Amino acid sequence: MSAGEADREPVPVCHDGVCITCSDTAVEVTVVELLDQEFAVVDTGSTTEEVSVALVSAAVGDHLLVHAGEAIARLEIPSQ
Repeated sequence: MSAGEADREPVPVCHDGVCITCSDTAVEVTVVELLDQEFAVVDTGSTTEEVSVALVSAAVGDHLLVHAGEAIARLEIPSQ
């Protein structure tokens, strides 16, 4: 490993052929934990990932649409 490689950010790992970090579609996720600096851990249904929530107001339990690692909308899920 070269010195430059050691300084690089880790590459996201895609699961099930779809990655909410780099896919071209928005994916519905559920917030499971809010982190510092406008980030959150979300449940994708098959794994958890860290995404930015800088553009939306998010709380634990909220359902969000995420595109390219960025939450772009909070979904209103009707009560059942």
